[in-house]
Amino acid sequence: MAPYESDDAVDAARDEERHARRRRTARYAVPVAVVGVAAATIGLVPALAASGDPDLPRITAQQLIEKIAKSDVQQLSGTVRIDTDLGLPDLGGLANNLAPGAGKGSGDGSSADPQSQFTSLVSGTHTLRVAADGPEKQKLSLLESGSEYSLIHNGKNVWGYNSRTNEVYHGTSADSGKDRKAETPATPKDFADQALKSVDGTTSVTVDGTERVAGRDAYKLLIKPRQSGTTVGAISIAVDAKTGMPLKFTLTPKSGGAAVLDVGFTQVTFGRPAGSTFAFTPPKGAKVTEEKQDSAARKHAPQPGEDFAKGMNGADVLGKGWTSIATFDSGAKGGLPTGSRGGDLGGFLGSLGDKVSGKFGKGTVFSTRLVNALITDDGKVYAGAVTKDALVKAANAGK
Repeated sequence: MAPYESDDAVDAARDEERHARRRRTARYAVPVAVVGVAAATIGLVPALAASGDPDLPRITAQQLIEKIAKSDVQQLSGTVRIDTDLGLPDLGGLANNLAPGAGKGSGDGSSADPQSQFTSLVSGTHTLRVAADGPEKQKLSLLESGSEYSLIHNGKNVWGYNSRTNEVYHGTSADSGKDRKAETPATPKDFADQALKSVDGTTSVTVDGTERVAGRDAYKLLIKPRQSGTTVGAISIAVDAKTGMPLKFTLTPKSGGAAVLDVGFTQVTFGRPAGSTFAFTPPKGAKVTEEKQDSAARKHAPQPGEDFAKGMNGADVLGKGWTSIATFDSGAKGGLPTGSRGGDLGGFLGSLGDKVSGKFGKGTVFSTRLVNALITDDGKVYAGAVTKDALVKAANAGK
């Protein structure tokens, strides 16, 4: 310090030095902070990029539901994967004793009859090829190991072909195509349409982001029950951002774990399929069965589990929304069906269920990861996507 420098000058110099240091500190501190934020952001990028979620315009749940309702895709071709995990035991050929028309076909006796197919979709993983060209042309093929079953609707003709048995089923009714399509829900849209019918005040519906399905941008519609007592956890529907057509349908149980049902396109093209897609000529040597025009006898022929089918058609519904329970009188002796084949089927089924009792008396509860059913010893049936306790409570209230 100079000998003649005043104290004020010294203080001023010191203040200036302090300010300079602050400016230098700030000058370096700001970039450091930016780098820190950038580093944190960069750390998130791989996770965000890996998901491949498309950046789509915002949309409300109501708008997305309306988009689905307005969707009118007439032409497409693609591949659909179906994964079903109800938690059912592997019963092998028992399905033939329980499901009308399963295994050997309908009353017409053809394994190519649509009524004899698609029962396999209740479990495992399956691949379907689908194609459509307006309301008069559709094709659905179920691909199995070493074989294929195809259901073709072309104008007034409906063809079913089982390559494994080389059998052909032919129907000529003008309404056959519509009827057959209704019998075989197999695409995400089929399941989404059913799920959206259940949307009411007992349901929470939100848009849960976006995703890529079969190479296409899609919104995710999330449907969740507000009620307790249901076995349904959530339903997710991936909706094509451009066409509004559901591309994927996933139903997860409240108990958690893998989806009970996961149906989604793995490949899809919106455009007119080649006309040859819907052309069919019975292969040489194939056994061709013509649909009976008078199907009254076929409809009323005794079938295994027919008492249950009749009961469900006339079932009363208890409760509402996701905790609805269908109830009817099966008329089955001892509460369990015996079937027209397979011996003591009732005894076998009884060994698969859980015994319960209450004001209603005694009964057996049969459980899957989604649907549960209580069959009382006097033949009453209570069934729904509800817990076992909910079924017992409903049966007690009925007394």
